Amino acid sequence: MSRNGFTPEQVQRYARHLILPEVGGTGQKKLLNSSVLLLGAGGLGSPAGLYLAAAGIGKIGILDFDEVDRTNLQRQILHGLDDLGRPKVDSAEESMKSMNPDVEVVKHRTHLNSENALEIFEPYDLIVDGTDNFPTRYLANDASFLLGKPLVHGAIYRFEGQMTMFDAAKGTGCYRCLFPTPPPPGAVASCAEAGVFGVLPGIIGSMMAFETIKYILSIGEPLIGKLLVFEGMDMSFRKLNLRRSPKCPLCGDNPTVKELIDYEQFCGVTAVEPSVTPIQATV
Repeated sequence: MSRNGFTPEQVQRYARHLILPEVGGTGQKKLLNSSVLLLGAGGLGSPAGLYLAAAGIGKIGILDFDEVDRTNLQRQILHGLDDLGRPKVDSAEESMKSMNPDVEVVKHRTHLNSENALEIFEPYDLIVDGTDNFPTRYLANDASFLLGKPLVHGAIYRFEGQMTMFDAAKGTGCYRCLFPTPPPPGAVASCAEAGVFGVLPGIIGSMMAFETIKYILSIGEPLIGKLLVFEGMDMSFRKLNLRRSPKCPLCGDNPTVKELIDYEQFCGVTAVEPSVTPIQATV
């Protein structure tokens, strides 16, 4: 080890971080000692995972049950032609380790459900949700709240995306404050029918990694209490204020959701209020 606690290779690798006053050696050590669970190794998880690995997050968990399909390759940059048919967690691990061998990658090739979510989430400092269906999104939100874990949320649809960060255990609201319950099965269009512009998840996923790293370093202003909405067709951003809802079934004054719930799986988009639509990530 060098005098500042880094190997010569690490001094070179993280040189551009080390010269930033907002990061420096102390901040880089925070990153190397941190742990992040990435839900999904698809469109959003791919750029988020690569940038988290490149930044030197010490332990990255990857939760994904799927195998690589040819239709993924238009946007899921963790995977390539040689990975077709392989578990996504395997190809994701290889890509991230080739980016940065400092990173410990923990593979969770399983479906997230009410029985395993708390156990899987518990060892990690922060949860990054790049999942592609509402039931898993609500489950991730509820588990993060019950464990007191911060949650970075992102979603994409066609040419638009949105992201935010919840730290609901500190009284700042959660996903259910926006959308108290999922839309009913069959009420929304299939994500397979909707499509997604290939570069879009790169934009939103990279910002999810940015927000995660900021939070770990305690720099800048987190998106807690804000929903960032991106419209790719005119390259516009909107930032909407989010507030804890006293009527929220999870974190409100009289919660009715006190344990994890499994919802019937479905995929789609529905408008809940005119100004904010819960985007279904088509990853």
